[in-house]
Amino acid sequence: MSWVKTYNLYLAWLVALIAMGGSLWFSEVAGYVPCELCWYQRILMYPLALILGIASYRGDRSVTAYALPFSIIGAGVSLFHYAQQKVPGMADVAGCTQGVPCSGQYINWLGFITIPFLALTAFILILSLLWIGRRKAD
Repeated sequence: MSWVKTYNLYLAWLVALIAMGGSLWFSEVAGYVPCELCWYQRILMYPLALILGIASYRGDRSVTAYALPFSIIGAGVSLFHYAQQKVPGMADVAGCTQGVPCSGQYINWLGFITIPFLALTAFILILSLLWIGRRKAD
C-alpha cells in the first residue's frame, strides 16, 4: 500500500486521463450523443486531468484540496445519473430537459455497467487515491 501512497497523484491522473479518453471515445468514435448529465460529468472530470497532471509533475500534494470537490460533486452527479437509468421512477425526476434522455443506456455491460457507472467508478477511484496520499508517504 506504500507505493499507492507514493504514486497516488500519478494514479489519480491516470484514472482521469482514462475517463476523459473514454468519454471522448464514446462520443467521437462510437457516436453516442452525450446527455445533459453526461456533460456535467465531463465538466467535472476534464479539469481533473489537467490539474492532476500539473500536480503530478510538480509533486504538489496540496492539489487534494482543489481536486476533492470536483471528485465529490462528480460522484454525486454520476450517482444521480446512474439512478435515473437503473431505478424505476427516477427517470421522471428532473435531469435532462433537452436532447438525449438521461435515462437512456448506450451500453449495459453485465447488466449494470453503464457510462454513468464508469464515471462514478472513476470519480470514486480519484477521490480514494487523493485521500490515501493526502500526506507524503513515510
